[in-house]
Amino acid sequence: MSKSFSTITLETDDKGITTVTINRPKKLNALNDEVLNELADVFKDIQIDEAINAIIVKGAGDKAFVAGADIKELRELDNRSGRMASQKGQQIFQLIEDTRKPVIAAVNGYALGGGAELAMACHLRIAGENAVFGLPEVGLGLIPGYGGTQRLPGLIGKARALEMILTGKQIKAEEAHQLGLVNEVSSDPVKASKELLHNILKNGPLAVRNAIKAVYHSDHRSGYQVEADVFGELCETEDSMEGTSAFLEKRKPEFKGK
Repeated sequence: MSKSFSTITLETDDKGITTVTINRPKKLNALNDEVLNELADVFKDIQIDEAINAIIVKGAGDKAFVAGADIKELRELDNRSGRMASQKGQQIFQLIEDTRKPVIAAVNGYALGGGAELAMACHLRIAGENAVFGLPEVGLGLIPGYGGTQRLPGLIGKARALEMILTGKQIKAEEAHQLGLVNEVSSDPVKASKELLHNILKNGPLAVRNAIKAVYHSDHRSGYQVEADVFGELCETEDSMEGTSAFLEKRKPEFKGK
């Protein structure tokens, strides 16, 4: 892949394993519109690049995998643009999930909000010992909008997923492993990801690709539309305006249920 990107770096080793690094460390690799657009371009190219056999997704630095979405951008959304933003994020993360080459999220530091949703869109997840996962959107008067309400229950069950989503609580790597959110905890998640991919790539490539296809073949897509509709509606509420303002102003929100 010869393209260059502003917010993403790419590196492919001699085994055909491409490491996709979200490179905004000063912003804790937060997902803004530019990052999402570049992620889409990267994974569209990955689908057709025969030199790429597998993918690792990570964030630059040790503080964060992806610490969430860009709150300033969320603050500007209304019902229509919020629904469109949710659908766009869902479509890009669906593109990652639909990749028929194995994709592993190597998670160091914070994977919150959109970052947790990005990790869940990858086929497998390996967490660093300092990894922290959470879906804190309710604290902004919103809900997860990039597929989190659909993928998390499938990974850890509805009751645990609702607890995480409704409280916005954050969990550390070991608890995430116990719940089944991550496959492994490692002191070096990138190294562990490569070792796992080496074992996967020893097998028949057509079998691997079709196994991924079979596992992810389901008829649950209507749930994503509900998520996008609700996300858009919430973007116009007083609570979401208060929640995002409070976050940017570094104070506790005062929600009114309006």
